[in-house]
Amino acid sequence: MLTICANRTSSLLFRFNRRSFTKLAHESSPAPLRGDDDQEFLPQMPPFDYTPPPYDGPSAAELLEKRQRHLNPCMSYFYRNPLFLVDGKMQYLFDEKGRRYLDAFGGIATVSCGHCHPEILEAIFNQTKKLQHTTALYLNRASADFAEALASKCPGDLNVVFFTNSGTEANELALMISRLYTGFHDIISVRNGYHGNAGVTMSATGQCNYKYNVIQSGIHHALNPDPYRGIFGSDGPKYAKDVDEIITYGTCGRVAGFIAEAIQGVGGIYELAPGYLQAVYNSVRKAGGLCIADEVQSGFARTGSHFWGFEAQGVVPDIITMAKGIGNGLPLGAVVTTSEIAKVLTCHGYLNTFGGNPVSTAGGLAVLKVIEKEKLQHNALKIGTYLKNQLLALKEKHQIIGDVRGRGFLLGMELVTDRELKTPATRETLYVMEQMKDMGVLIGKGGLNGNIFRISPPLCFTREDADFLVSTMDHIISKM
Repeated sequence: MLTICANRTSSLLFRFNRRSFTKLAHESSPAPLRGDDDQEFLPQMPPFDYTPPPYDGPSAAELLEKRQRHLNPCMSYFYRNPLFLVDGKMQYLFDEKGRRYLDAFGGIATVSCGHCHPEILEAIFNQTKKLQHTTALYLNRASADFAEALASKCPGDLNVVFFTNSGTEANELALMISRLYTGFHDIISVRNGYHGNAGVTMSATGQCNYKYNVIQSGIHHALNPDPYRGIFGSDGPKYAKDVDEIITYGTCGRVAGFIAEAIQGVGGIYELAPGYLQAVYNSVRKAGGLCIADEVQSGFARTGSHFWGFEAQGVVPDIITMAKGIGNGLPLGAVVTTSEIAKVLTCHGYLNTFGGNPVSTAGGLAVLKVIEKEKLQHNALKIGTYLKNQLLALKEKHQIIGDVRGRGFLLGMELVTDRELKTPATRETLYVMEQMKDMGVLIGKGGLNGNIFRISPPLCFTREDADFLVSTMDHIISKM
């Protein structure tokens, strides 16, 4: 492998705050990386034929000061020194100094086709020049064409689309529809899942890190079918019995619905145990409820093996919710259901001002076309499987890696200080993440204890990119 010579940089560890996403207080300096020389041979980033134009705007320090003064105080940021990104192209990002980074986080599994993909930009620009916004009360070709194309990617009779602006909005709408359609109130979700930050979606979320002390009624959280830490290992039907007990002992025997991610994203890339959704869907439907598949992170070919994450479990939901990868970064979400279920909202008018916006839906249709044209689902399967196998090889080499999981380009790596006890290695995770940024690789983190790397790059990620990511991680962990 080609190498370059660079000065070693060290990063501070941070104090872990469970209520903060990433903004962590400085604590102490870690032990320096082993070696007798300040010069090290580091993995080399793959070549890329693009140079961004020079940046001539305000500095990172100026923007940080403005952000702290005017933007909401709940916002936090990755890294000791917040990264200031000003340009992007496909799987790469560039900071204000022109330095290139390999994006293995994809804006939290949002950039599906690549940053500033030319065909998606062209669709957005062309629509913007013609008509930026009217209202859903008028006919809109862009939204109608996209709805038709989106429905064609969904199984069974799932062919009616409600457009929203985000995953939270989509899940809120889906949960409301399930209550109205069934006439019942109780919703079952899964512990450790994440579904949004509004009223009902926050209630359905199964992590204290993302919940405020507000009224949460009619929500029940079932045992998480977690093959790594769960009490039943990979036996999905055994976990599903908890849903039966919730219905029997926690409700009137009838429920409105069940919502779950096929692979928990924010929770730490936990893939539901095999057979879980089949058993749960049967129980929920017997209790009169609807089954909702939250595909906000696992949808749009990201898992490689299937277009939707739930397909790996061999089920067909009553409602699919989606966002993130649907628009490659545009504010776009959707709920897809059957015509029969959709009719429940016709008792009153339902209108979303920006849902189905011509610009966003033109971009969404371009995303579908690019995924198909460039065979990005196949790439996610092929390169994602290769990347996962390389990470599994790292696990055999380094005791600190407790688990590697996920599918395609929705992968997780959990760091632990003790493999038997599975003790979360929170500090070490922050340290490795900081060092990887210094070496040019951006990844995310998640999980209740912040000790799980989230690897969700754009679907155009290459084998060379995968090699660079793994060799960088290996280099850092080997010297801890």
